[in-house]
Amino acid sequence: MSMKNIAIVAGGDSSEYGISLKSAAGLYSFIDKSRYEACIVILRGQDWSACPEGIESSLRIPIDKNDFSYPYRGQQYCFDLAWITIHGTPGENGLLQGYFDLIGLPYSCCGVLPAALTFNKYVCNIYLNRFGLEIAPSVLLRKEDPIDTDRILAETGLPCFVKSNVGGSSFGTSKVKAAEDLPKAIELAFGEGNEVLVEGFLSGTELTNGCYKTTKGLVSLPVTEVVSKNEFFDYEAKYDPGKAEEITPARIPGSRRDEIQQTTARIYKLLDCKGVIRVDYILCDEKLYLLEVNTTPGMTATSFIPQQVKAAGMTMAEMMEQIIEDNLANTKISDHV
Repeated sequence: MSMKNIAIVAGGDSSEYGISLKSAAGLYSFIDKSRYEACIVILRGQDWSACPEGIESSLRIPIDKNDFSYPYRGQQYCFDLAWITIHGTPGENGLLQGYFDLIGLPYSCCGVLPAALTFNKYVCNIYLNRFGLEIAPSVLLRKEDPIDTDRILAETGLPCFVKSNVGGSSFGTSKVKAAEDLPKAIELAFGEGNEVLVEGFLSGTELTNGCYKTTKGLVSLPVTEVVSKNEFFDYEAKYDPGKAEEITPARIPGSRRDEIQQTTARIYKLLDCKGVIRVDYILCDEKLYLLEVNTTPGMTATSFIPQQVKAAGMTMAEMMEQIIEDNLANTKISDHV
C-alpha cells in the first residue's frame, strides 16, 4: 500500500507568519516518514508554494489551486490530507477550511464554523460563558467605534489587558495600569486587526491544556503551568526560554487537573472541534477562568502541545498518526453516506 501524502500547510497573512513556519518545521521533524510522505506548503497572499525538498531549500513550486496539487519530477503530486499549522488568517479563521471543503481535501483541524468562532476571542468566550464557563469582564471595540475610556474601564477596571480580538502570540497586546495609557494600547492592538478586546485583569496561576480526538475517542493531555518572568505572558515570554517557566505537569492537585482536563474535553465537544486544540485558563481565587481556545496551537519542539505529549509518555509522531488516521477514517465514512 502506498504511503499517504500529507501537506503541512504554513505561513498565512498575519504577524504570526514566522512562527507558523517554525511550527511547520517542527511537524515535519515529528511526522513518521516511514508511514507518510510529507511536504511543507507555504501560503502568503495569493502565493501558494510547495517545498518538496524541504523548507530550507530555495525550491518553491506553485500550487495548483484547482486541486491543491503541484508538479514535481515529471508527475503531479496530490495530497491525501492537509495538516493546517497557520496561526492567523487564513488557516485559523475558517477561510482555508472552506476551500479544502470545496475541493474535497481532508484536513487536520476544526471545520469552518468552529474555526471562525474560536478565532473571534470575544464571541467564543461569550458563547462558552452561556454554558457556565467563567470569563473575565470584557469590551469589544471596532475601528469605527469611538473610544470612551470611562465606559470601557467601568466594565473592565484597572489594570486591564488590551489585545487584538483576532490575533495571537500576544502581538499587539498590552497590560494597561493607568487610564491615560488606554488609547495608545488600543491603537497598538488595532495594528493586528479590525477588532480589539479589552479584558479585566485576573491575577492567578496561568494553565494550559491540550486535547485531541482519535478513532477511539478524546485524549486529554497533561496540564502545563506557565510562570512568566515578564509583566505578563507576552511575546518575549512565549518565545524566549529565559523569560518564562513552563511546568508540565502543572503543580496542581489531582482534582484540579481532572477538572481542567474535563473542562477542555467539554469545550472540544461544545465547539465540535477536530484534531488537537489547546485551551488557556487562569486559576483566580480558586475559580477557573477561560482565557481562550486555540485550534491551531504552536508545534515547535518547545511548544506546549509537544511538551504535554512528551509528559503523557507519547511521541509527537504517535499523536500525529492518531489525528491523521482519525480524519482519514471519518472522510472515508462520510464519502459513503
